[in-house]
Amino acid sequence: MNEPEMDGAAVTAVVDSLVRGDQATSDLHVASQQGVLVRVRSLLPEFTGALRRVAEQVLTDPAAASRATIVELAERSGTSPATITRFCRALGFDGYADLRLGIAAETGRARSAGWTVDIGREIQPSDPLERVLGQIMAADTQAMHDTAELLDLAEVERAAGAIATATRVNIFGASGSALVGEEMQFSLHRIGVAAWAWTDVHNGLASAALSRPGDVALGISHSGETGETIELLAEASSRGATTIALTSFPRSPLAELADITLVTATQATTFRPDALSARHPQLVVLDLLYVAVAQRTHERSHAAFQRTAQAVHGHKAAKDGSTT
Repeated sequence: MNEPEMDGAAVTAVVDSLVRGDQATSDLHVASQQGVLVRVRSLLPEFTGALRRVAEQVLTDPAAASRATIVELAERSGTSPATITRFCRALGFDGYADLRLGIAAETGRARSAGWTVDIGREIQPSDPLERVLGQIMAADTQAMHDTAELLDLAEVERAAGAIATATRVNIFGASGSALVGEEMQFSLHRIGVAAWAWTDVHNGLASAALSRPGDVALGISHSGETGETIELLAEASSRGATTIALTSFPRSPLAELADITLVTATQATTFRPDALSARHPQLVVLDLLYVAVAQRTHERSHAAFQRTAQAVHGHKAAKDGSTT
C-alpha cells in the first residue's frame, strides 16, 4: 500500500523529540512507565499522515488493537506493517509485540476497574440517560487515572513552593479555562494567598506588566496554544515572575514558555470534546496544588480559614430554617 513520503520524517521528528539531548534516557523511561494510551494521546499532535491514522485507530478501539496482528492493524488503519513498526519506535517500544502487550495490560486493568464502559462510543440522541451517565463517568474516571500517571509530582512540589512564598499570584485563562482559574483563585484566596484570576486580556496584561521576581503567574490552556494566555504568561515572565502552565500538551507553546509544567489527560465524548472534558482533570490537578500550598502554609492557612468562616457565618441559614 502506498503511503505519504513524510512518514519517515514524521517518525524521525517524534523519535528525535523523545531522545533529544540529555533527556534521552529520561524520556524513554517515561515512555515505558506511562500507560501506552496516555502516551499515544500526548504524542497525537506530533503525528502526521499514516502515523496519525495508526494512533487514531489504536485510540478508537484499543482492545481490538491489542488482539490484532501487525498486518490486521495496518489494514484497519489504512497503512502498512512498516508504518506500524515506526509507530512502535516512536512510542519507545522495540517492536509490535511489546506494543500489543502494553495495550493489553492497560485495557485489562481498565476493564477490571470499570473504566472502559462505553468509552469511545458515540452518544446517540435516543440514548437513555443511564447509558449517557455511564459513559461520562467512565470517560472522566479514565481521564483522572491517566492524569495521575502523567503528572510529575516534583513539578507540583515546585509550583506549590513558589505559590506558598509568592507576593501575588496571577491566574490567566480563556473560556472554560477561565472558569477553572477562578476556582483556583477562590481556593487560594480562602487561605490568605493574594491571588487574582484575569479573564479580560487588557486587565490581565496590566497586572502581568506589574509582576516582579517573587510573583507567580499560572496559565491554563488545554491545548497550550491559546494566544491570549501565552501572551499574558510571557509578559509576566519578562518581568521576573515564576510561570506555571497547566495543559494537556507538554510540548505546546505555553508549556515551552513556562518554568513549571503540569500536565493533564482527557477523554473526549460526544458533546464533550477535549477542551470541555479537560475541566475535571484540570480541577483535580489544581486541587492537589492548592492542598500542597496549604500544607506549606499550615498555620497561616488554618488561621485564614477560621477568620473567613467566621466572617460569613452570619449569612448562613440557621438549622431551624430561619436566618441570622
